[in-house]
Amino acid sequence: MEVTIPVELPTSRYSVVIQPQGLQHLGEKCRQLKLGEKIIVVSNPVIFEHYGTTVVESLDAAGFQVNTCILPAGEQYKNFDSLQKIYDAAIDQQLERSSTLLALGGGVIGDMTGFAASSWLRGINFIQVPTSLLAMVDASIGGKTGINHPRGKNLIGAFYQPRLVMIDPEVLQTLPEREFRAGMAEVIKYGIIWDAELLAMLEKTEQLDTLAALDLQLVSEILRRSAQAKVDVVSQDEKEAGLRAILNYGHTIGHAVESLTGYKVVNHGEAVAIGMVAAGKLAVAAQMWSQADTDRQDAVIQKTGLPTQLPIGMEIDQIVAALFLDKKVQAGRVRFVLPTKIGHAIVTDTIANTLVADILTGM
Repeated sequence: MEVTIPVELPTSRYSVVIQPQGLQHLGEKCRQLKLGEKIIVVSNPVIFEHYGTTVVESLDAAGFQVNTCILPAGEQYKNFDSLQKIYDAAIDQQLERSSTLLALGGGVIGDMTGFAASSWLRGINFIQVPTSLLAMVDASIGGKTGINHPRGKNLIGAFYQPRLVMIDPEVLQTLPEREFRAGMAEVIKYGIIWDAELLAMLEKTEQLDTLAALDLQLVSEILRRSAQAKVDVVSQDEKEAGLRAILNYGHTIGHAVESLTGYKVVNHGEAVAIGMVAAGKLAVAAQMWSQADTDRQDAVIQKTGLPTQLPIGMEIDQIVAALFLDKKVQAGRVRFVLPTKIGHAIVTDTIANTLVADILTGM
């Protein structure tokens, strides 16, 4: 059954469509948007091998001129070199302002493709076709695009909304288990900061570490509720002037862990899980929420098979220093997203570095 979630922003309107076998219908959905004839599909070799033919054939059948740009897979390739390859493909295919870049992949491909679309000819059409759970529930929705700097994650980018987000749940069947667990970190995040009922659903489920352990109805609810939570927040605050910052729960410390380990030791979801555990401990230490609530959070994270401890060998002072490269830093103060109860969080700059160091030392 198709589910359509409208996204209405001051600058644009588009839909998040959740549709089994949606890849086969992608061409007709794009044709309804009255896009120009030229589309470049940006993907990585693994994803394109699984789904490239289906996507290209669907777009071909709808009358589009389709070309491809295949980039290396991995967070470490979310950089200027990969961005340049997308620009090179745009030149080779003589993309026009009515043309489209279509991201077929996870959050890395989506972020880079969106940033390229935002800057090519000062902005061309952009379609998101997320293939990982993390991208489906988070990265593909809301218009955050960008690349990493060697010293910090997502420091270079732009807010740029897609024309369509097409989520096909069936592609999760080929998602590696580790990547599925990474996506579950973002799902848990929504349960903590926005949707208490979603967290309760996860708590009632015996096993959360593999797709096979979940029934189809729960998967559908996870996708729908997570996407709706992201849309609810973004619709109120498109460019992170206030409320949207809560979507970074777990990300402040998580991004520091990712960048300091060269994006090779933990993936994004694993880093966010570690960051959420740390943020929960900070919130308890600051007397903002209860030990019982942080125990509930940590139990779900553990049930998902995600890490709750820092990688071995990390220097605490380096993590604290890296926090000052976070995008939420304001007037030289690190701002943390901390929960106050299940389903609600705030942004605060009152947490001392010494407390952060103490909490991290215990992890």
